[in-house]
Amino acid sequence: MNAFYPFLATLAAYLIGSLSFAVIVSRVMGLHDPRTYGSGNPGATNVLRSGSKPAAIATLLLDALKGWLPVMLVQWFGKPYGLGDGTLAAVALAAFLGHLYPVFFRFKGGKGVATALGVLLGISGWLGLATALTWLIIAVFFRYSSLASLVAAVFAPVYYVLFGGVLWYTEGPVTAAIVAMGLLLIWRHRENIQRLIAGKESRLGKKSDPAKAAGKNKRG
Repeated sequence: MNAFYPFLATLAAYLIGSLSFAVIVSRVMGLHDPRTYGSGNPGATNVLRSGSKPAAIATLLLDALKGWLPVMLVQWFGKPYGLGDGTLAAVALAAFLGHLYPVFFRFKGGKGVATALGVLLGISGWLGLATALTWLIIAVFFRYSSLASLVAAVFAPVYYVLFGGVLWYTEGPVTAAIVAMGLLLIWRHRENIQRLIAGKESRLGKKSDPAKAAGKNKRG
């Protein structure tokens, strides 16, 4: 029974993470499927390329929420069920993996930036804010969402370990989960890294033509 509740919490986190809000929000708002235009990534940045800022904002908030909520539920209600730091780390990673490989969408998900941010905010508000600020600074100065995400992914575990004991208490399993998320996020951005090196990466604010892209995909 001791292993049942951690398993249940981890499974629930993965299923919540598997809700691809980029696709769901786009369908509800009558937009093209974000997997058919721009980068093809079902995430807030690509939804923004549809020209709908409300859809992009909704996607960003919901993707972050699905990372934050499972972590917070463990922190709020987990103790009576024996859900400690190991479960917290497993739940955090499971929610993130759900976004990357969603069971409801044939395991083809996004790159996990917003969901990772939600997870970090759940672990510690200071950690999430520091990581978000890092992303924002790089994005504003260089105008590349992918570059900002890569830098934030590298600095998140550094922040957690560096300020452990000052702003929050550093736990081994949680540190490992944050490092794993960072490595997975970098892996998911491997094509972006190639485009950045080649100078072909799209900058923030560049709008795609979803209808044209969808037509090309249908003909292909």
